[in-house]
Amino acid sequence: MISISDHRIEGAKWQESPNTSDLFNAGLPDTIVVHFTGGRSAQSSADWLCNPEAKASAHIIIAKDGSIIQLAGFDTIAWHAGISKWQDRTGLNKYSIGIEIDNAGRLEERVDGYYTWFKTKVADKDVVKGIHRNESTPSYWQAFTDKQVETTEAICLALMQAYPITTILGHEEISPGRKIDPGPAFPLDNMRSRLLGRKDEGEGKALITEESGENRRMGIVTANKLNVRTMPSATSSKVTEPLTKGSLVKILEEQEGWYKVKIEEEGWVSREYVKV
Repeated sequence: MISISDHRIEGAKWQESPNTSDLFNAGLPDTIVVHFTGGRSAQSSADWLCNPEAKASAHIIIAKDGSIIQLAGFDTIAWHAGISKWQDRTGLNKYSIGIEIDNAGRLEERVDGYYTWFKTKVADKDVVKGIHRNESTPSYWQAFTDKQVETTEAICLALMQAYPITTILGHEEISPGRKIDPGPAFPLDNMRSRLLGRKDEGEGKALITEESGENRRMGIVTANKLNVRTMPSATSSKVTEPLTKGSLVKILEEQEGWYKVKIEEEGWVSREYVKV
């Protein structure tokens, strides 16, 4: 569950960076930019982005276990986008929240395996072969953990609830030729298709789930407590303990003001209290 209060993620480690500017203008931020750190660990990346010599920062860093380090409030401009352009906008820092994910990025293929730029060998199971959206030949990349992908999506949903977010982009899209993150190992197109409810250009236009092969929507619970019931009726029995505010749910079906959702169990919840 991701909850935002006073422009901070509740429960996240707070490590304030001095590398920030003014507060966002009214009506902003309306964009999220996803990055990978290219660093050795989430903590080492946080330490560097809190160093004035870095002249860079981000709002949050997501570690491999899904834990979060927050470096700047979501009402504050961080220095994560650099020289950037999207549609008629330039300098995306002043419009966007920056999410950094702990990941080494592109790997070097050697005779005995795959290595990060800092010479650490990556297990074969954690290697992804893919073609970058701005390139034409495949290369090798460090995989993101399931926890990182799930946490990134949950954070984006929470940010969409708290701020007027309409756009989710990769650094590679706003700085093509200069930046390559988050790269083909991160399911950016799939994630934003679910979050924004539309198909985007690029590979994997919509997530195909193992359950049924149909596109799935995700939702976030807006009520403090939301009952999950066996049938789409307020009089039917409860499936499990109530969901708490900020819980992430997969929407399987809709029926007369109710969503059938999947968590650990399947059941029905009132549509009124789920934002999609």
